[in-house]
Amino acid sequence: MSQATNAFVEQNKTRLLDELKTFLRIPSVSTLPEHFPDVRRAAEFVADSMRAAGLENVEIIATAKHPLVYADWLHAPGKPTVLCYGHYDVQPPDPLHEWISPPFEPTVRDGNIYARGSADDKGQMYMHIKAVEALLAVTGTLPVNLKFLIEGEEEVGGESVAKFVAENPAKLKADVALVSDTELFAEGLPTLCIGLRGLIYTEIEARGPSRDLHSGMYGGAAPNAVFGLVELLSKLKDANGVIQIPGMYDGVEAPAPAEKHSWSVLPFDEKEFLSHEVGSTRLTGEPGYPVLERVWARPTLEVHGIAGGFTGAGAKTVIPARATAKVSMRMVPNQNPEKIIAAYRKFVADNTPAGIETEVRVLSWGPAIMVNPDHPAIGVAAKAFADIMGKETVFIRSGGSIPIVGDFARHLGIPTILMGFGLPDDGLHSPNEKYKIANYYAGIMTVAHFFEQYGK
Repeated sequence: MSQATNAFVEQNKTRLLDELKTFLRIPSVSTLPEHFPDVRRAAEFVADSMRAAGLENVEIIATAKHPLVYADWLHAPGKPTVLCYGHYDVQPPDPLHEWISPPFEPTVRDGNIYARGSADDKGQMYMHIKAVEALLAVTGTLPVNLKFLIEGEEEVGGESVAKFVAENPAKLKADVALVSDTELFAEGLPTLCIGLRGLIYTEIEARGPSRDLHSGMYGGAAPNAVFGLVELLSKLKDANGVIQIPGMYDGVEAPAPAEKHSWSVLPFDEKEFLSHEVGSTRLTGEPGYPVLERVWARPTLEVHGIAGGFTGAGAKTVIPARATAKVSMRMVPNQNPEKIIAAYRKFVADNTPAGIETEVRVLSWGPAIMVNPDHPAIGVAAKAFADIMGKETVFIRSGGSIPIVGDFARHLGIPTILMGFGLPDDGLHSPNEKYKIANYYAGIMTVAHFFEQYGK
């Protein structure tokens, strides 16, 4: 029935895009309290869309923070069950002045839809719901059993959904999970991600004097919290990007030769990556490793921001009493997050400058994940992808983290198919985030085709 579902998408393109625009207009920024009502409104939009598509048992489930949305359709006895996951929350749009068009007024330019959340993850998550709608409209039934779990806290750690998955394995029992929150390696190239780095996200607070001090009266004698923090941070990595925390590379394994070879033949241009995606004067990182290996299969440590002291217009000569840095580490398979956290805490304590006190706060963490590419559902997904896009599917890893994939493996015992339709230059978390409209339609068709093929 692929031709019929594809025709349904073609015939309904305008409506499907208009519905996505309505969804994107909701500023569901999960980290900002002033947008909490909008987050709730986005959950209600998802629930209404599920009902309209034909899904059943739709629930908006209250949590300690933002609601989950659940739905299912379980009328295919003897057929596999697919658990579809996505998120309706988005990152803050700052800096606003860098947006060409307003972040919550979806605008079409050059075949793309520009809006916060267009690729991450509203546009991609919504494809799953529309695939169900297309199949039910064309056939009146579905080829597999389906469960949906959509959350509103992915951008702030996903604590509520992790707790829900751990406590509800029977409700969420499935054969495989499907997530569209990744990207094609290159435009038009069907791509399945089979590996994700883990993430440890922390905050380091440095404290010096009991209050901000006059730098003329106390400079040269009083410890400076900002400078002490900078001194500490500079010791975490050397000039080549090698992390200096003892034990940080324990358990790190090189990719298998076959996997490294498959990466070497991908359409990757380092100069284009530098100029079009990174936009700096040169690339950095551990010497001796190709770029894809550095971003997919090596641990990293990054400083995301530093706050402290005086940063307003003009001059104020103070020695800051406090300073804070946001620091994260990405892990690869076989690394132990708890051991890394312990080693990181010890390193910070051992390298805190004289006169400074530090405190490490771990905000969230999740391990790295690898999915077996030989799992039958992965093979079906690869073929469905190739059928719709007309090219052989490639297998890659991602440098990013999707903690729910680990939760599904740990609590439900199922692998996750990471079937994303974003592009490397979509600008996730950045101004002018976009999603290619043709990929939105192709995604609906591909997900529907995957359901059909997996049902066989």
